[in-house]
Amino acid sequence: MEPSEALNPFTMPTTITTSFELADEDRVMAAAQQIVNSLNTPKEVRENMLSIFSSFDNRLSNISDLISDSDSTGVRFEAAEKVILRWNPDASCHSLRWEDSPDEAAEYLSAIDEILKSVVNMSVRSDKEIMDRAETSLQMAMSRLEDEFRLILIRNSVLLDAEGLYGSIRKVSLSFAVNEGEIDEEFESFAQVGSERECFHERGASLGDDLCVDLINADAVVELKEIVDRMIRSGYEKECVQAYCNVRRDALNECLLILGVEKLSIEEVQKIEWKSLDEKMKKWIQAVKITVRVLLSGEKRLCDQIFDGSDSIKEICYNETAKGCIMQLLNFGEAVSIGKRSSEKLFRILDMYDVLADALLDFKMMVMDEFVCTEAKGVLAELGDAAKGTFMEFENAVKNEASKIPMHNGEIHPLTRYVMNYVTLLVDYNEVLNSLLENDEDEANGLQDEDIELETKTPFAKRLLSLISSLESNLEEKSKLYEDGALRCIFLMNNILYIVQKVKDSELRKFLGDNWVRKRSGQIRQYATSYLRACWIKALHCLKDEGIGSSSNNASKVTLKERFKSFNSCFEETYRIQTGWKVPDPQLREELRLSISEKVLPAYRSFFGRITTCSSPCEKKGFIAFESTYRKE
Repeated sequence: MEPSEALNPFTMPTTITTSFELADEDRVMAAAQQIVNSLNTPKEVRENMLSIFSSFDNRLSNISDLISDSDSTGVRFEAAEKVILRWNPDASCHSLRWEDSPDEAAEYLSAIDEILKSVVNMSVRSDKEIMDRAETSLQMAMSRLEDEFRLILIRNSVLLDAEGLYGSIRKVSLSFAVNEGEIDEEFESFAQVGSERECFHERGASLGDDLCVDLINADAVVELKEIVDRMIRSGYEKECVQAYCNVRRDALNECLLILGVEKLSIEEVQKIEWKSLDEKMKKWIQAVKITVRVLLSGEKRLCDQIFDGSDSIKEICYNETAKGCIMQLLNFGEAVSIGKRSSEKLFRILDMYDVLADALLDFKMMVMDEFVCTEAKGVLAELGDAAKGTFMEFENAVKNEASKIPMHNGEIHPLTRYVMNYVTLLVDYNEVLNSLLENDEDEANGLQDEDIELETKTPFAKRLLSLISSLESNLEEKSKLYEDGALRCIFLMNNILYIVQKVKDSELRKFLGDNWVRKRSGQIRQYATSYLRACWIKALHCLKDEGIGSSSNNASKVTLKERFKSFNSCFEETYRIQTGWKVPDPQLREELRLSISEKVLPAYRSFFGRITTCSSPCEKKGFIAFESTYRKE
């Protein structure tokens, strides 16, 4: 080799050329490019070097294009870096108003895209200094994007219109009257001493099927997607998910507050008085419906839109965001389920059970976190147990209510009114009660004579039979508080008739059956017969013929006069007492009057017809006092 050739740096030995031919083309290009970059020569010198390189091997013919692209990449990288640095989040004097500056926001996103594109470029990857600068720029950019992402989520959250949503819930109001009166203290929830009041139980139906609410302003979704795309591509998906979950979790908690659901501990719930607790239970029921149909469905739709490119991130964000508000709702449900049981809570607990059972199905359809579903199942079971326990305690309260003061004038007992209106409402929950009572032992002991079709009755129907049987037994005991046998019959007639009418005028008849109704109607007729016998037998005895001879003799006249006098006295006494008695049902009242007429008037007229030898019209006028009085009444 000539010395001049040895000193020429661009003279390539034959062995090198041969090795290039054996190497991979990409590796050759990379090696040549690295040599040029490492020389750090001016552009003109590099171009001459590239020309010489390309003359050695046709595989290097495109190297000038690569180096040219590398120069262009460097220029674009530096321009992008300047944009990132300009809006450095640590520089408080520079604040990018993202939503108010769409052009600057677009420029910022483009700068991030350029940085990401640069780090993929082979020439940049081989330059440690450039890679360090790119990493620093991306860190700054991601910090900025995370802040902007959070702010856009907060600023564009849609406030929940609770009143509008409540208006979308179709409400079913069930009511029952409680005729107040004296009642035992241990059963005081059945009625309070005072005037008659009307009790209402509102049961909300499901929300409209077409209800759809956006939780974020639609215009902001596009901007959020743009930010999410850059953060995920930059490897900052964890920070993105955390920012999203923190903001949206707080937003959903705020929605619960708007719906009237406070964050309360179990101990706090246990201390709330019933009137306030009832309101909170109503709001909870509505809130669960709205949470499932509006908040969770809206949140899932939002996750699907913003994290469109990643199913796993969608699921993580949705579950982490929804879990907080669901657990808050479940905590309240658990607190209610383990609280003190009382009859007035049963309907609310059944409503809570119903709505949570429906929500659990929705949780599964929405691919909810398994932990949440398990917790919801647990609370649902606890509410079911609370409902069963409350119903059983209600039965025991009916059976054992032991007020000792008889109802004034034989009126309907408040216990009767309360229980019958209570069970009328329970019919609306027959499906859920059937499922809850299905595996319980039969409580229909002693009812075999009540209904020949007892074996075909549902668990709920058997419970109704048992409950009303307990009420009837209790009323029978209360009737013994009356010293007057006739008034005792009036009391039983009024109460049994009220029970029968409630059954006939409601869905209760379907559960108890026509045979049950016929048997009670027969009992009312028996009580009516007993009433007539107890009330009028003494007066009718005065009108008998025994002991009266011919009406023409003086002895017979005296006897007749005494008999009429005794009859009138009995009648006046009966009239005086019974005018204070109450028979609220107009039909029963009229039937009793007709029965009295059919019993008393014929006997009175027959007896009066025997007076053919009265000494004067005045005597006769005195004898007909009863009939004229009765006709006036």
